[in-house]
Amino acid sequence: MATSIVAPPVLLDRRSQRFLALAVICLAELLVVLDNTIVNVALPSIGVQLRTVVSGLQWVVDAYTLTFAGLLLAAGNLGDRYGRRRIMTIGLVGIAAMSVGGALAESMTQVIVARAAMGVFAAAVFPATLALIINIFTDRRERALAIAAWTAMAGFAIAIGPISGGWLLEHFSWHSVFWINVPVALVALVATLIWVPESRAEQIGKLDLVGIGLSIAGITLLVWSIIEAPHNGWLSLTTLCTAALGTVLLAAFVTWELRTTAPILDMRLFRNRRFSLPALAIAIGYFAMFGFLFLITQYFQGVREYTPLEFGIASLPFAFSVAIGAPVATLLAQRVGTTAVLVIGLLLIGAGLYLGGQVTVDSSYVIGVLPAMVLMALGLGIVQGPATESIMSSLPLNEAGAGSAVNDTTREIGGTLGVAVLGSIVASYYTSRIGARIDAIPAGIMNDNEKSLVKASPLSVLELRKRELTPFLETQRENLIVAMKSATLQGAHAASLVAAGAVLVCAVIVAVFLPWKPQSGESVLLGWRDKAPEPPIDKS
Repeated sequence: MATSIVAPPVLLDRRSQRFLALAVICLAELLVVLDNTIVNVALPSIGVQLRTVVSGLQWVVDAYTLTFAGLLLAAGNLGDRYGRRRIMTIGLVGIAAMSVGGALAESMTQVIVARAAMGVFAAAVFPATLALIINIFTDRRERALAIAAWTAMAGFAIAIGPISGGWLLEHFSWHSVFWINVPVALVALVATLIWVPESRAEQIGKLDLVGIGLSIAGITLLVWSIIEAPHNGWLSLTTLCTAALGTVLLAAFVTWELRTTAPILDMRLFRNRRFSLPALAIAIGYFAMFGFLFLITQYFQGVREYTPLEFGIASLPFAFSVAIGAPVATLLAQRVGTTAVLVIGLLLIGAGLYLGGQVTVDSSYVIGVLPAMVLMALGLGIVQGPATESIMSSLPLNEAGAGSAVNDTTREIGGTLGVAVLGSIVASYYTSRIGARIDAIPAGIMNDNEKSLVKASPLSVLELRKRELTPFLETQRENLIVAMKSATLQGAHAASLVAAGAVLVCAVIVAVFLPWKPQSGESVLLGWRDKAPEPPIDKS
């Protein structure tokens, strides 16, 4: 394909116009992140109405993650090639349409298919948001602030996701968590067409179809094997073969990208520790966050028996702490550099996870739960901004979309691992301690399908509470509920310690191998060079 003709930025010369475009881009980002957080609150309602086990609920979350992660690299490259705004608008239209499909779904299969399709279009939106920011903001300090706002928006989405989802479920059915996406997507679409300029790579080569195909197949198979491992068994033939095939395809992808003249991802970037180690920090951070969010849903709604709205309110400190952590990280990085900030953030995440592992059924929310949430969320917010800026500062503007996709892919793979691994630990503890007690319940009180649901998910506590039983059976039910809660917390404690260990190991690796001083000619602020090149922005 011929080189595109581009011009210097003329549409966004004024500061107010640049930040107006940033607001629109952050709205599109909000929509993508909202799709994950708001659904978590609706999982118990979906599970009860559609009568699914915990693996089905995980797939409501993971179907979105699977397609999203698998297509990020391809979508980022297509944005660099054909225009980031163009690809983002296609994604916004698709999210709106697929949200309608999810809202009208009447079976678990339909919900999962809708979520998977939403992930496809979300993959078109997300890399474009960060790539557009990099090209719009040429001043290094404004760019750092813009990326801090971009990372803080994730925290804001986490904030309004549970609370808005809880409010919707208090007044409407679970279908409403899909309907809410439609007006947000349409507003973002119109605003994008009005205020966000088009940008694309100044020089592009032949479309790397082989690389795109290998990346999609390899990432998708690897993520699928992780998601299904708790169900199939981590050492089962299905898991091992699928993971091995995904790994082989990714190895083939790396080999191809090193040899082709126009790769969708320059693999030599991973030799740069300022690129690869921050990507690792983000992956581990999201491993902890997504796993923690899955665990906290089980805790608040299964153990503490909160309503969806109460759950949303209780999780607000976590969300706001993420949003606060991003600007704090920007200020810290100016004083102490990127490496120190990443290590501080990771240590805070680890401390929060450890405290979370000490929570019991009777723990005070203010004394036991709140400090764990705030520490972990602050740590995550502090890690995100500097890590993202370090990744993007290692890239030429022509590869902004691909670099953004790497940043996003590490998040999603880390998050998927968090849900799969930590969820598997909780499920193993829960099932091994509750299974025999459930099997002993007479068939007249609970049929086989109901037993299967209770054995599979601690969220079924909410359903057990609704049953009208005799005083004798009520006593048995209360004993069973206490046992369910205890088993859930035992699994959560073990999962929290595993996550804390992974975070601490990552902190040590970053501290040892990531340079503590900025490169020559670069600002202390996360490696940005003092003079950024003018970005290619299309007049159209």
